[in-house]
Amino acid sequence: MLSAAGYVGWKYVLPWWKTKPPPASGGELQVHVLDVGPGNGDAILIIAPGGKTILVDAGDTGKGKVVLEALKRYNVQQLDYFVATHPHPDHIGGADEVIKATKVLNVIDNGLAPDVPEALALQNKAPKTPTGKKPTTKKPDKSSAIAKFYDEYKDAVAQSGAHYEKAQPGAKFDIGGGVRLTILAPSEPYFTKEQMKTGGNVTNANSIVMRLDYGDFSMLLPGDAEEQTEHRMLTKDLNLKAKVLKVAHHGSKYATSQDLVNRVKPEVAIISCGEWNRYGHPSQVMLDRLRAANVKLYRTDLQGEITVTTRGKEGDIVVKTAKEAKTDLWLGRVAQKDDSTRSGFIAYGDFGPPPKQKTIK
Repeated sequence: MLSAAGYVGWKYVLPWWKTKPPPASGGELQVHVLDVGPGNGDAILIIAPGGKTILVDAGDTGKGKVVLEALKRYNVQQLDYFVATHPHPDHIGGADEVIKATKVLNVIDNGLAPDVPEALALQNKAPKTPTGKKPTTKKPDKSSAIAKFYDEYKDAVAQSGAHYEKAQPGAKFDIGGGVRLTILAPSEPYFTKEQMKTGGNVTNANSIVMRLDYGDFSMLLPGDAEEQTEHRMLTKDLNLKAKVLKVAHHGSKYATSQDLVNRVKPEVAIISCGEWNRYGHPSQVMLDRLRAANVKLYRTDLQGEITVTTRGKEGDIVVKTAKEAKTDLWLGRVAQKDDSTRSGFIAYGDFGPPPKQKTIK
């Protein structure tokens, strides 16, 4: 009997104990979903009870200043971790500015370079030198590089002296005060364009997905993960149930599937998106799924910065917004472009005047 009990303990109890988050210290955990609009973007600042900090993404190119202002506002002197969920400019375009101006101890990303469409890559090649003419010795203009934002991010990381590591599913980081961050995705083999024929974007599909735990509090941070990413996670033995869901891919119709909503069972859903986005974020079909799940909804495009605080106890989650929404939170936006690989999704240089503000009536 003792042998049997020992086997059960080794086989089942010990693995559960190892994965069990540390007890909450009772201090306040803060999660600030920053408003990096009016275009799309993500930047999430996490401040643990003991003072350690995590920044998940840094908004679009030119939005580093907004993130730095938030760090100053919350008296953040250094970042213990910076997580770049995936190489799209609306997530790490502002990273170089933040990393150069802030002491960063650790950097985590998925180890993948941007997926530059072949047509755009050809446009970026230097023109051929006409026959009989002396080749030019002028260096290529870096500002013309399609993936300039990524080059600048990598340069900033290299110069920062921060410890770098590639995201590995199952990796756990104890942030102090009882806070734990767990990486859930991406897992190999990485998604390819061929697997995105039903919709979604390949770079997004390989986004880092994380889980934040603090006592009875839990939050799922899926970056821009697509439905394909969700289904792969759903087939694994992962704890996806969470009190708060940061909605994936700014509320795209290609993410936050019904199966995921059923597994996560969120009480609160937060969408980080911009009023000027051209991709119909958040989509009405996705909003309808969340509404049917009876969640409390928050949106940065309508309410500005969204702050979640908790002391890790059951029922003590407090959500505050920078401003009151002037329109219905449950109304989606009309898409002008499709955010999928199959439609030639433009992730580089998608600039111009803001689209006209339309909502579904």
